Amino acid sequence: MITVYGLKHRLSPNKTTIMQVIFNCLHIGLGIPPRKHALRFIGLEADDFYYPEGRSEDFIVIDINLMEGRTEFTKKRLIKMLFCELEDKLNIAPIDVEITIKEQPAHCWGFRGMTGDEAKDLSYDIHK
Repeated sequence: MITVYGLKHRLSPNKTTIMQVIFNCLHIGLGIPPRKHALRFIGLEADDFYYPEGRSEDFIVIDINLMEGRTEFTKKRLIKMLFCELEDKLNIAPIDVEITIKEQPAHCWGFRGMTGDEAKDLSYDIHK
């Protein structure tokens, strides 16, 4: 599951492009097939979203949940790729992007009627 938070009036017009950037970066950076993760947008009103001082109304937070196993290098590359692509495609400055990667053991995931550690048919490697 991937969740993107931001001011509703700034996030809404850019949802499709943000989705494309995230899925493209996951594909290139982690080898995950496009659109393989669920992605949701949480658009907030200004009085519900207090972002850090020195940021603009473009400020977004991206939470990415993954099964654990990727190397530190791979995760850092993904984060930097997201910063670059969001700036290139949407003109969102890196200062206006906060990214967290949250990892859980495969047995804590459930999809297609099984737990993640039971899935032997993934088309990508989580250990790189």
